[in-house]
Amino acid sequence: MKPESEPVNFFQTTILGLQHVLAMYAGGVLVPLLIGAALHFTPQQMTYLISVDIFMTGIGTLLQLKTTRLTGVAMPVVLGSAIQSVTPLINIGGTLGVGAMYGATIVAGIFVFLIAGLFARLKDYFPPVVTGALITVIGLSLIPVAVAKIGGDSAVTASNFGNLTALSIAGVTILTIMILNIWARGFIKSIALLLGIIVGTGYAACLGQVSIDAVLTASWFHLPRPFFMGMPTFHLASSITMMIIALTSMIESTGVYFAVAELTGTDLTEKRLANGYRSEGLAVILSGIFNTFPYSTFSQNVGVVQLSGVRSKKPIYAAAGLLILIGMLPKFGALATIIPAPALGGAMLILFGNIGVQGMMIMHTVDFTQERNLMIAAVTIGAGLGVAIYPQIFQHLPILVKIVVQNAVVVTAVLAVSLNALLPGRSDTKAQPH
Repeated sequence: MKPESEPVNFFQTTILGLQHVLAMYAGGVLVPLLIGAALHFTPQQMTYLISVDIFMTGIGTLLQLKTTRLTGVAMPVVLGSAIQSVTPLINIGGTLGVGAMYGATIVAGIFVFLIAGLFARLKDYFPPVVTGALITVIGLSLIPVAVAKIGGDSAVTASNFGNLTALSIAGVTILTIMILNIWARGFIKSIALLLGIIVGTGYAACLGQVSIDAVLTASWFHLPRPFFMGMPTFHLASSITMMIIALTSMIESTGVYFAVAELTGTDLTEKRLANGYRSEGLAVILSGIFNTFPYSTFSQNVGVVQLSGVRSKKPIYAAAGLLILIGMLPKFGALATIIPAPALGGAMLILFGNIGVQGMMIMHTVDFTQERNLMIAAVTIGAGLGVAIYPQIFQHLPILVKIVVQNAVVVTAVLAVSLNALLPGRSDTKAQPH
């Protein structure tokens, strides 16, 4: 067991918790920003969405920290909105309505809770060729969303798409993030994404491209209300889609659990894994009830644990408390809504590209001299990215089927797991933690 360093007082614990909040904040608010914008939510709805999403992130994190008979991985992990849920939820909300998004999310959370024990026993059946291909497609399939934001978030056929003002804002954001990642050290480097967005927004404000009306009109305090955005509705196709997305989140979280266990010297048993999955399932159920979005364990915060050298859960309790507090102050949530689309797009380009590269790094450990591995990677990545670019390939299928198969992450997950199980020559070697 590795020695565990401890903050010595309340102030240190709070500062370390704030590090975790800042490290995940930019990635955490991206999901509500993207989905809310795509579904044309009002500024008031967006403020609520972001505030409650932050609040429920704190609640979900708390569920992971304390072990009970059924829940809690009991390691220093932080939950945040799952980026892979963006495209399917936009498709579901745009096709079947907002209520269908939340109904499918609740079903997915129940599904995760029920299969947690079984999934913990199957962890060895997700080798690097499967997880690497999946994470690669999760990142790269979202690149067009980032580029659309960089262009100004208007229709790509519009005359003002890609105007020089928008491109300059995105360029300043990207350059800031790159400089901080390459030359900054320690804590500043760990929040480079957030600082890049702040600098890009400041530059846009100098150009008159930022309005603070949403902040001025937001209330100072509120509590989350169940079904604020609408009552859930339940549809088979949307539920299946979100259950598959939930499985991809579980696969990704498994890698995070292994990484944190290695850092903290924790014995990651099947029971502990199952408890972690169940906590995520509960968080997803709550996200559907309170009209936010599915959660998974954030990999960004593994870096904060490594950076700080603090293996204790105390800073994570502080982070959860801060997230809950910020989530009850809508003016903080409204701050995220003033970020101009090009600044958001520049940060997203780096974030999504980084996710894609992480997937490639995982596949670096794969033996591609074996034809089965080459075929799994080629077919799954090719099909996933193909569907991301041209989802119209399935336009002649029934609408309920389209909702499932027009999602790149779903196609990649189903193909990768199926081909790995069916193609001959599968190694009995256990999957390595990523």
